[in-house]
Amino acid sequence: MLFVAYLACATLIAPLLFFPATQVQASPADKRKPGLYWTFETDKGKISCKLFEAEAPVTVRTMVGLAIGKISYVHPETKQVERKKFFDGLTFHRVIPGVMIQGGDLLGTGVGHPEGPGFPYKNEIAPSLKFDAPGRLAMANSGPDTNDTQFFVTEAAYPSFDGKYTIWGQCENIDVVKAIARVPRDAGNMPAMPVHIQHVVIERVGPAPTDAPESAPPDASAK
Repeated sequence: MLFVAYLACATLIAPLLFFPATQVQASPADKRKPGLYWTFETDKGKISCKLFEAEAPVTVRTMVGLAIGKISYVHPETKQVERKKFFDGLTFHRVIPGVMIQGGDLLGTGVGHPEGPGFPYKNEIAPSLKFDAPGRLAMANSGPDTNDTQFFVTEAAYPSFDGKYTIWGQCENIDVVKAIARVPRDAGNMPAMPVHIQHVVIERVGPAPTDAPESAPPDASAK
């Protein structure tokens, strides 16, 4: 399928900076199931996702570490090491109505792959997880074991993706996904006006495991 090939080819891919980690322990009244949650606060609304820690431990640990500013990387243009809340301020650089929205690229172009230890990292294909429902949170890549920071959220079931991309979460708020997917876009499926990830919030509902990703020391190896 042309789209799958395009998605794969497009990514999927100063001084040391440090920002305090952003993580929240949910209140005791929280009705969500126990686990680790990732919320995108975007220009179009919030997208809340429950992460699959057991099925994709390397991916979850890496992405959460980046989100809260605990994992450093080498910027692809400046070649400087950075460590910050990686996703805050980035955009959804590729949107395809009826299929998915894609983000997580440093340069907003689809080719801003971070460098340095830990990048790229392996696929984690769990047989129990399929692209059989809307809201799958998955890693974009350029072939097996080339994951870095780019991800996508599906708008609908897409079985042709099965076995090709790591699924690391399940998202709600599909209405927001659809709104982002339907903004005006150019021939390369890039939004005509940027749609930003304003902030990523990481929350733990219930007790945290001893190896919780959000509690890992800075630059702890995910491999």
